[in-house]
Amino acid sequence: MNLINKLKIFNDPIYGFISIPNAFIYDLIEHPYFQRLRRISQMGLSYLVYPGANHTRFHHALGCMHLMQKAIETLRFKGVTISPEEENALYIAIILHDIGHGPFSHAMERSIVEDVNHEAISLLFMNQLNIEFNGKLNLAIQVFKGDYHRKFMLQLISSQLDMDRMDYLKRDSFYTGVAEGNVNSERLIQMMNVVDDVLVIEEKGIYSVEKFLLSRRLMYWQAYLHKTSLVAELILTKVLKRAKELTLKGIHLPCSEPLLFFMENKITLETFTPEILDLFSQLDDFDIIGALKSWQKHDDFILSALSKMIVNRDLLKIKLSGEKISLEELQSLKDRFAAQNNISSHDASYFIYRGKIKNQAYSKEAEPIRILKKDKTIEDVVEASDQLNLKSLSKLVTKYYLCYPKQLI
Repeated sequence: MNLINKLKIFNDPIYGFISIPNAFIYDLIEHPYFQRLRRISQMGLSYLVYPGANHTRFHHALGCMHLMQKAIETLRFKGVTISPEEENALYIAIILHDIGHGPFSHAMERSIVEDVNHEAISLLFMNQLNIEFNGKLNLAIQVFKGDYHRKFMLQLISSQLDMDRMDYLKRDSFYTGVAEGNVNSERLIQMMNVVDDVLVIEEKGIYSVEKFLLSRRLMYWQAYLHKTSLVAELILTKVLKRAKELTLKGIHLPCSEPLLFFMENKITLETFTPEILDLFSQLDDFDIIGALKSWQKHDDFILSALSKMIVNRDLLKIKLSGEKISLEELQSLKDRFAAQNNISSHDASYFIYRGKIKNQAYSKEAEPIRILKKDKTIEDVVEASDQLNLKSLSKLVTKYYLCYPKQLI
């Protein structure tokens, strides 16, 4: 294929035309590992709340790459030296930063591949691609792991103000219709600079940073931690846990081969071989939806009932509270439900459970967002801002939830 055919453009509803920077990035996008992201929804089961939220991880990765192109252009314009090799490494790292996500994003991390997070799997994919492409990802992997000496490069990929967050807030806001999440990514990028290899935001961009942090807080409450999205994801985690439990007892469940493999085997980071990675790369949302549709008719009461809940969007009730749910209240509900359905208290815990969610728009413990003031001094955004609410945005807010079947009301 000649080079001209590789310099394609995508039409994006948010940024307009997105161009592929070079032939190698095109080859990565064409790779089956990356194409799989077309079949992984960006917001998990949030489409059960916001019908428009059907966009994918593929979409998001391209958006992040586009923003990275803008950031590099801005920084070079301001005199920051970025070599062609570094530029390419930034494109590779940002486009592959989410490649390790499993079906429905976060639900998989707590059920199918236990204790292996998507960042670790992304790195496994990057190492595998590096072998296939004869070491062309070496620098990108260094940057992604934070091993590269130019700190600002990792900050562009993963920090409290990175291309990833800028794209997902804008994109998720667009597809859900939650207008509060819309951030001015263009303005934020224009305000970026680098001092001593560390990313800073020029002082006149401080209001855009404040708006960004506020948008992030609102998007978490209104979209990512929306109680219906939350309960749907919790039910999915429980379905997969139950399916795994039954499979390990020798009960055959109809599902795709890759999904069956992960249910029959406990996979840790140490046992994640290239062969297993290849099986993981064959998993996507459709494996899960297909399995749920089959499992609705299964003899097992728990598996069948929970699968029906997601397929038919007839979910558990979820109650949020500022107070921790007592064990007594939890046990009382379990006992009632167990008696009603002639099941054990252990089985009732698939339908009745408690937990907590946290929302912190800005963390003081993490790498700060640095503001470059006019006198060339650098301050944490919380100190530099005259907005009192910015201090409250760095406060950790915890809410407690209780999930239970509707018939127990």
